[in-house]
Amino acid sequence: MDSLITAAARALSAGDPLGALKRIALRTDAPALALRGIAMAQLGDFARAKELLRTAGRAFGPKEAVARARCIVAEADIALASRDLGWPAKMLDAARSTLEAHGDRLNAGFARYLEVRRLLLIGHLDEAERMLADLDSGVFPPTLRTFHELVVAGIAMRRLRTKEARAALGRAERVAHQSGIPALLAEVKSASRVLSTPAARLIARGGERPLMLEDVETLLASKAMVVDACRNLVRHASNVVSLARRPVLFALVRALAEAWPEDVPRDVLLTRAFGARFVDESHRARLRVEMGRLRRMLGKVAGVSATKRGFALVPQRRREVVVLARSVEEEHSDVLAFLADGESWSSSALAVALGASQRTVQRALDSLAAEGKVQSFGRARSRRWITPPVPGFTTILLLPARLPID
Repeated sequence: MDSLITAAARALSAGDPLGALKRIALRTDAPALALRGIAMAQLGDFARAKELLRTAGRAFGPKEAVARARCIVAEADIALASRDLGWPAKMLDAARSTLEAHGDRLNAGFARYLEVRRLLLIGHLDEAERMLADLDSGVFPPTLRTFHELVVAGIAMRRLRTKEARAALGRAERVAHQSGIPALLAEVKSASRVLSTPAARLIARGGERPLMLEDVETLLASKAMVVDACRNLVRHASNVVSLARRPVLFALVRALAEAWPEDVPRDVLLTRAFGARFVDESHRARLRVEMGRLRRMLGKVAGVSATKRGFALVPQRRREVVVLARSVEEEHSDVLAFLADGESWSSSALAVALGASQRTVQRALDSLAAEGKVQSFGRARSRRWITPPVPGFTTILLLPARLPID
């Protein structure tokens, strides 16, 4: 490398894209194009960054496999930052293998972290943990060690292990200070805010209050019977009953739990579960059938008793009954939860993250756009959706860089 390329690469590794561009902005050779692409990515112009990196990858000769692999890794980094989750993971894996084969452990490690962060974003926690366990962060520079700790913290928060998450975020902050990169410090502070903002609501005995993530962990470890409206589960000690695919049954058990220890009138249950405006005997018959199904589903967790005016929930051993609800509940809140990270998402990326069809996600986005809750820009495949982050609560229960060049 010549001196300008070396100086530009050092500026980029220190988080100074403008300093890098001052040195190589007018150059069109392959190394300069690659560095310009990374600089544009750091400045937020992802479209131009992709174009420059692809041009650089084509410009490198057939004997420059490592340089081409680095361009692929940088392009994958941009895809992750721009929430393009449909980017081919096999290309990144092949690039990582090439880097490892040529002894470039630094960039190979960075590629591995990109894979782990993508898995974390789409909720594949077990796979992310297995992949992370194969990485020795001690051999990496401060930037990659910060990424490592952020991933550890992200997995711990999704697993509701708040002490582990706090420890990882503390290590991430210390290492980020060593890197001296302001953007990296800002990312750590943004992740830390998840632990200090309400993550859910506790509804019990006719009242409600906000819960921090740590409070949620404590609640789920308690002896109370928890009707989890974040994941549509009923939890009691080690017993977990999933009603995720039984929305009517979950609506019934939630209504009963919110009213506990009182009963709920039949008309109220019919409205909550079926949306019935006018009640007749067919509705009452269906309610009795669904209550029978609910009794069988709950099994040893709780019983359901009939009263003169309706039904009441009867927990085993007279345990306390509470409802764990989302901080903000409205239609399509799962879509809003992903958009609340402040990044721009495509409908295809949201479909991957939510495990839903792209058409279902598109209908949800159109509905939210009509209400003014989301905005879009671009056209066709370049169309992206954004919304300002909702202040005062975290979406962790609704749910999840730069390329170093030597």
